[in-house]
Amino acid sequence: MTEDFYIGTYTKRISRGIYRVSLDTKTPKLMDCEWLASAGSPTYIAKAAKKRLYVINKKETDGQTQGGLIIYDVSEEKPRAIQQVLEHGASPAYVAVDEARQLVYTANYHKGLVDVYAIADDGTLTETDEVHDDDPVGPAPEQADGAHPHFTNLTPDNRLVVCDLGTDKVYIYDVSDTGKLTAVSHVDLPAGYGPRHIIFDNKKGVAYLVGELSSNVATLDYDAAAGKLTVKQISHTIPDDWTAHNGSAAIRLSSDGRFVYVSNRGHNSITVFAADDEGKLTTVQRISTEGDFPRDFNMNSDESLVIVVNQNSDNATLYKRDADSGKLTMVQKDFMVPEGVCVVPVK
Repeated sequence: MTEDFYIGTYTKRISRGIYRVSLDTKTPKLMDCEWLASAGSPTYIAKAAKKRLYVINKKETDGQTQGGLIIYDVSEEKPRAIQQVLEHGASPAYVAVDEARQLVYTANYHKGLVDVYAIADDGTLTETDEVHDDDPVGPAPEQADGAHPHFTNLTPDNRLVVCDLGTDKVYIYDVSDTGKLTAVSHVDLPAGYGPRHIIFDNKKGVAYLVGELSSNVATLDYDAAAGKLTVKQISHTIPDDWTAHNGSAAIRLSSDGRFVYVSNRGHNSITVFAADDEGKLTTVQRISTEGDFPRDFNMNSDESLVIVVNQNSDNATLYKRDADSGKLTMVQKDFMVPEGVCVVPVK
C-alpha cells in the first residue's frame, strides 16, 4: 500500500516550494520526492475537504517582502493556483481550516497578528477579522519585541486556540459564523516558556502544549464549559544535561491518547512520552532524527510509521512505531527532502 504526503518547505536554498512524498507502507520506505507546486517558503499547509490547499506564501518584489497565503485547487493531477492573499511584511507561521464555518485562520509570528478569512464557494478568501495581543512579553531575547502568535487552530468544541510565544500565554476565542473573534480566556505559562504548538485529547479533557524556548511540554486541563485551560504538569523534552541550543517544535498525539511525541531542533530528536488516564506524561524514549533541525513530523494512516523532516540537512527519516510501547525504531534515513518543514497526509 502507498500513502502520499504533502511536504511544506523553506525556499532559502534549494527547495522550489511544495513537494509530495510517497510512502510504501509494506516495505516500508519513502519514495519519489516530487516537486508539486511553486510557493515562497510554504512552511505550513492546511488541507481542505474540497480538494484545496491553503499554503503559507512569501513573495519578494523590488526588494519588498509580501507575506500571506496561496490557494491551490488540487482536484486534478496538476495543482492550480486560484488566489494569492498577500500583504506587505512577513508571512504567517501557521494556517488552519475550519470546515464547519468555512473559515481559514493564520498566526503571524512576526507581525503579532491572528487573521480570519471566510472561504467563498470557489475557495478564495476574504478577511473577516484580525486580532493583536498587547499583553506584556516574556524575558527571553526572542520575546523582547512583542507578541508572537505561532499557532492557531480549533479546540475540540470549535473555539479558537492561539499559542503566543512572545507573551507566554495561550488564548481561547469564541468564533462567530461570520468569522469574528471574541476573547474568552487565557492561561499564563511560566516566564520564558515560549508556547509554540498545542494538541488536544478530547476524551481526557486535556491539552499538551510545547514550549519552544523552554524545551518543555505542559499538560493542561481544558474546561470546555468555561473555555479555560489550567496547567497541571510540565515535563522536559530534552536531557537535563543538554546545554547547547534547543527549540522544541511540533507535537503529535496517538489516536488512542496513550503517547505524545515532540520534535527537538538542536538536540535533533523525537521525545516519546506515555500519557496516563489523566494526561500526565512520563518520558519513555528519545531517539535521533538522523538529521539537523527537525521541525514537523507525522504518522501514516494506521499510525504504524512516522515520517520526520530535517530542515537543515535536507532529509527525511522513517520510523516504525510500536503501538504498545509507543517507541520508535528507525528504518530509513537520508531520504532527500529539500528544506522540509511540514508533513501533511494527502488523504
